[in-house]
Amino acid sequence: MSSDAGQTQIVVLGAGVIGLTVAHVLSENPKYKIKVVARDLPEDLDSQGFASPWAGANWSPMGEYNERTYRWEKTTFDKFWDMIPSGRAIASPSRVFYDEGKDVSAMWFKDLVREFRVLGAHELPVGLKCGVGFQTVSVCPSFYLPWITKELASRGVEIVRKRVASYGEAAALAGANGVLINATGLGARSLIGLEDKAVYPIRGQTIVIDNPKVNEFMCTELGPDHHAEATYIIPRPWPNASGFTTILGGKFETDNWDTSFSAEDARGILKRCTALAPAIADKETRILKHNVGLRPARRGGARVEAEWVDVPCKTEWLTDEEATPETKGTVLVVHAYGFGPAGYQQSWGAAEEVRSLVDSHLNPNKA
Repeated sequence: MSSDAGQTQIVVLGAGVIGLTVAHVLSENPKYKIKVVARDLPEDLDSQGFASPWAGANWSPMGEYNERTYRWEKTTFDKFWDMIPSGRAIASPSRVFYDEGKDVSAMWFKDLVREFRVLGAHELPVGLKCGVGFQTVSVCPSFYLPWITKELASRGVEIVRKRVASYGEAAALAGANGVLINATGLGARSLIGLEDKAVYPIRGQTIVIDNPKVNEFMCTELGPDHHAEATYIIPRPWPNASGFTTILGGKFETDNWDTSFSAEDARGILKRCTALAPAIADKETRILKHNVGLRPARRGGARVEAEWVDVPCKTEWLTDEEATPETKGTVLVVHAYGFGPAGYQQSWGAAEEVRSLVDSHLNPNKA
């Protein structure tokens, strides 16, 4: 579907951090007319229907080296770092702790972060054997999501609230010769006609506090337990407090769809985080909120790839009738979902890859 100005219509399905970032990157090309369609919008900061409002939203070391995700994270880290003068992001000193036997001098991310170093014994909390320090970067969803939404509006990107039930309905929104960006997160599992059963939730629970003394990112390495305790402390920009607030975590429970608050989990989070940062126990610490959210993960890793889809799509369960005779044809679909706990820290790099896929498939002779 092309507009009167000869633009290609692109519909981004999903308004989490991935969908919004993809829309931002694609909107740099005046040949693309962008529309974001989603059930949950960026202003729905209390909605547990998507993960972005609840994320830690910093750069944290996760897993082992992977060439593709390293590229995504390097791009995103540099982008966030460049935002620091604007106040949309902050840098913070960091300490990450590991079990004995880890070769901390050769960590895969040592050239991604700033000021990487191996910790001395005096910098380790009691009972921890080794660790690394560096400067990392973080944003705060409560301010970052409205900022990127405002940016999109200034670029003429339309954001529409709409519940889309099926893959065919989504493709029909883009129309023949249009492009659909599938950034549905956990929704990719239930979207009729797509139904990606590799998608699963990782339950998280966190506490947001205000204490200017708790100003360092710290975490311990996540263990192999699929219902693990994930211990981390993340300072984030917050103009209405002392310049930042700090999020304490957390839980990392795979295949757990429960979004209810757990007092037991909250007590465990406070205990573990206070062992790393004793200032949390100070009387001046104010607990601002408790968060529970579901990270949209995918077995096999995030799906970022392109395919061509015919409109209308027919499934065993329904025939999508949204495609009028004028919109019947082929739609380019680029998938971008399944980032799990790394949505923010991979967002700009993944969006750049999505743009590359769109450009190369629409203009194969220039690829």
